Amino acid sequence: MIESGWAGVDVGKEHHWVTLLDGDGAVLLSRKVANDEREIVQIIADCAAAARAVQWAVDLTTVEAALLLSVLWANEQPVRYLSGRSVNHAARAYRGEGKTDARDARVIADQSRMRRDLPVLRPGDDLIAELRMLTGRRTDLVADRTRTINRLRQQLTAVCPALERAADIANHRGWVILLARYQRPKAIRRAGVDRLTTMLTGAGVRNAARIAEAAVTAARTQTVRLPGEDVAAELVAVLAKEVMDLDTRIKQADTAIEERFRRHRLADVIVSMPGFGFRLGAELLAAIGDPDLIGSADHLAAYAGLAPVANDSGKRTGRLHTPSRYNRRLRRTMYMSALTSMRCHPESRAYYDRKRTEGKRPIQAVICLARRRTNVLWALIRDNRTWQDEPPTITA
Repeated sequence: MIESGWAGVDVGKEHHWVTLLDGDGAVLLSRKVANDEREIVQIIADCAAAARAVQWAVDLTTVEAALLLSVLWANEQPVRYLSGRSVNHAARAYRGEGKTDARDARVIADQSRMRRDLPVLRPGDDLIAELRMLTGRRTDLVADRTRTINRLRQQLTAVCPALERAADIANHRGWVILLARYQRPKAIRRAGVDRLTTMLTGAGVRNAARIAEAAVTAARTQTVRLPGEDVAAELVAVLAKEVMDLDTRIKQADTAIEERFRRHRLADVIVSMPGFGFRLGAELLAAIGDPDLIGSADHLAAYAGLAPVANDSGKRTGRLHTPSRYNRRLRRTMYMSALTSMRCHPESRAYYDRKRTEGKRPIQAVICLARRRTNVLWALIRDNRTWQDEPPTITA
């Protein structure tokens, strides 16, 4: 038995491949392991029989690796993370061009053996795991709603192009409710403004009269019947009901997200900062995981891809570019919160305007604002205090 070993795991959905190396990089064990608790426990025991101390490394932290990581942590095994992108880049330096799970697992193990900068993975908080699942689910629902609305508009054009132009389907539920019952121009004209207004008002729609009048006006511009109108109208009704169902499910997801987000110890700290609500706050926590692992504001900015990196070569110096490795989800959260703060916080708007006068393009100016806000956000999280428009007074 050797003193130290390095185990690399190429994570898969049904199976993992585990390779154990000694201090010289020689392979001690290489095996395909089912994504099953018993087999994972067995491979841990086999590695422990070959080396007194085993350092594990994985290339994924998604749901495919959830059982593996949970079993490793339950058995008090240290785990490090090497991204799949890094594995692909590192594999080019190894002999051979073939790509197999065994080869990838060996690369992961060897990189873990040689590198000391790989981040250590720790057991996640159940609350954070739930927020990741719920925010991911909400993102899927919103994407489904967008696709359904696009199909609805396409089918509505096959019925009445003027009605499609007038309908604000994406932003006003009143139009969706109307189209679930009335699709054809003739039916809308026959119903009239008063009946449509009564129907929409009963459904709790605001500005019902304005929507009804716009629908009737658009319907009056077309008297001819288009080819396939009956089928298109049926599809419009079906798609409108699907949009209504998706809206309900999105609201349910929002309720679940807010309920769990409010239980987090930093919820009040995050939402106190201008630009953050419970949804963006939940996405922030889902992206960064344990806030205590963020060592500095620069660390947070780099993780969000808001800290430019040098792109110098030869006599070309001083050039910066956006890093290629960062958390896209965290960057989106910080960017969207910066956009929101410009509407509700005068100082944020003034900072954005100043960057625009300096020659920054709109997106660049928003990124500058987001970068500045990371400093403030990290300080609030570090000190566990809420946002104040005026800086706190320091007394001797």
